[in-house]
Amino acid sequence: MQTEKWGMLELSVEGPKEGNPFLEHWVKGRFTGADEDVTVDGFYDGDGVYKVRFMPSFEGGYRYCVQGDFLAEEMTGEFTVTPAQEGNHGPVRVAEQYHFAYADGTSHYSVGTTCYVWNHQSDERIAETLKTLEETGINKIRFCVFPKHYNYNLREPRSYPYEGTPMGSSVLTEMNFHEYNEKENGSRWDYFRFCPEHFRHIEYCILELQKRGIEADLIMMHPYDRWGFSSMTKEADAFYWSYAVTRFAAFRNVWWSFANEYDLLSRKTEEDWEGYAKLVMEKDPYNHLRSIHHCFRMYDHSRPWITHCSIQGNPATANALREKFGKPVVMDEMRYEGNLPYPWGNATAKEMTRRFWDAACRGGYPGHGETFLSPADLGRVVNPESGECGSQDAGGPVLWWSHGGKLHGESWKRLGFLRQIMEETPGGGLMLEKDLYGILIAVPEAEKELAVKSYYLYYFDDAQPAYADIAADPDTEYEVDIIDTWNMTVTPAGTHRGRFFLDLPGNQYMAVRLKRKVL
Repeated sequence: MQTEKWGMLELSVEGPKEGNPFLEHWVKGRFTGADEDVTVDGFYDGDGVYKVRFMPSFEGGYRYCVQGDFLAEEMTGEFTVTPAQEGNHGPVRVAEQYHFAYADGTSHYSVGTTCYVWNHQSDERIAETLKTLEETGINKIRFCVFPKHYNYNLREPRSYPYEGTPMGSSVLTEMNFHEYNEKENGSRWDYFRFCPEHFRHIEYCILELQKRGIEADLIMMHPYDRWGFSSMTKEADAFYWSYAVTRFAAFRNVWWSFANEYDLLSRKTEEDWEGYAKLVMEKDPYNHLRSIHHCFRMYDHSRPWITHCSIQGNPATANALREKFGKPVVMDEMRYEGNLPYPWGNATAKEMTRRFWDAACRGGYPGHGETFLSPADLGRVVNPESGECGSQDAGGPVLWWSHGGKLHGESWKRLGFLRQIMEETPGGGLMLEKDLYGILIAVPEAEKELAVKSYYLYYFDDAQPAYADIAADPDTEYEVDIIDTWNMTVTPAGTHRGRFFLDLPGNQYMAVRLKRKVL
């Protein structure tokens, strides 16, 4: 028996299925190699099957020992961990305080997207989403474990996390569903009896992302709910977190996003969130990345359990937040390119692209989103009370931000180009050296203590200068490129040293890159 480094070894044992196996029985495994000794909880996967999973971090020979309250004797054995295969760099970690790298040391430049419930859609829509992702530069996607209720997302999901009965498909407007969540609803769930198929399907989606080199940023809780999952008891919450983390932790591409807009979950207290954090730290031996996302009131990201800041807002805050919290800043929501009536959902493609570059030059990591109603959707009112428009065909409009499918905008096409520029940065990541009256000058984080850097990136934002006035080191010769961030071109502009003037095309969204000439 063997698995690759940072792969997954899964062991199954048969046990009782009478009563409530989720509550009444336990299983755990210990995995021992020359360089690590890890004990993990197992979980019940239905039909009398109990599973234990392990992600090895080293190569070589290992032993395992599986115990359970229903096992007459321990199950033991040996396995071999082989070198990581091509494309497997291990889980992503924080690197150099403000940036990310995979476990093998390869830098990770996060270029993400939000697609809340793509995993709750039909097989056909999921396949379409995965195909779309393959055509982008996206390497991280945020999505929910629980189904989501919000405007343009009024369908029932393909499955539910618990055994029980949903309330049905009553249409609740954006204005009243928060109030509704404070009341008893018509759902009848057994919060201590999971539906394994729901979790198996999420695992399928995680693994499909992994095959494509994409990180799965799992949103564990959110307030957009008509089923009661956002208002469970403390005991039910703890049971859910334990089960989900135990199931998902052995996937190397998992990140834990504790919540989307945690501050709208009115029944959850700071004590609750800190309790979830303690539980995750105990149940996840692999120390996956952890964040918590806000709407109006930012969480205290200085808390030691938080590995990076997940931010909703203007990317112009990225460098200040880095300095305040001393951690990487991921701008997970910076508006969405689209045509919704809401300000957060109708940014132009050029404005979204500008925000990508603004975030990157400030040492942050940009998040993309798209919210387009199709021409067929426009003018059709689904809910007169809320004014929500969209076709009622096949359950309403399909928006990438929620359902996945196809991307219809223009900004996503520029993500791969930006990521390529970021990956060419020496030293693993950028930082903002100077904001010169709106001209952002970024340099390698690794060279921040050097008086003269090997690399400079000037970003002119939405200005349209006819030329640039560059003050470089007089003793260093630089190869200079003019970058058109919108048209995705890199034009060599010769070598320069000292102060020089560089003709520009007079377009918006231009950048100039200086790289020390290698002799």
